[in-house]
Amino acid sequence: MKLKSLLIVTLLVIAVLTVGCSRQVSFSQQVKPILDKHCLPCHVEGGSGYAASGFSITDYASVAKGTKFGPVTAPGASLVSPLVILIEYKHAPVSMPPGRDRLSPEEISIIKKWIDQGAKNN
Repeated sequence: MKLKSLLIVTLLVIAVLTVGCSRQVSFSQQVKPILDKHCLPCHVEGGSGYAASGFSITDYASVAKGTKFGPVTAPGASLVSPLVILIEYKHAPVSMPPGRDRLSPEEISIIKKWIDQGAKNN
């Protein structure tokens, strides 16, 4: 019984330290440059992606607004965020970016972490 309690306390301490040590992902410094690199050609007013979805990446407010179909992020829950599903190519036939270089695992990780941290305007 004591061993089980010790194990639980140890795991909780590790979890708290892990969360406490994780750096806040910056929308303006880390996420926006990724979106600009991979999404900007289509997801601005006049672009084909904007015409099809209404999704613009011109600024935080536009990203937070999402598409004409709804939000693209679920703050705190990257696993169910449409943006993540699309950039991880988990929703055929629609995946992003289409016909272009995919985001790297590192870039996807940054976006997921930003969403998991609340998708803040920072």
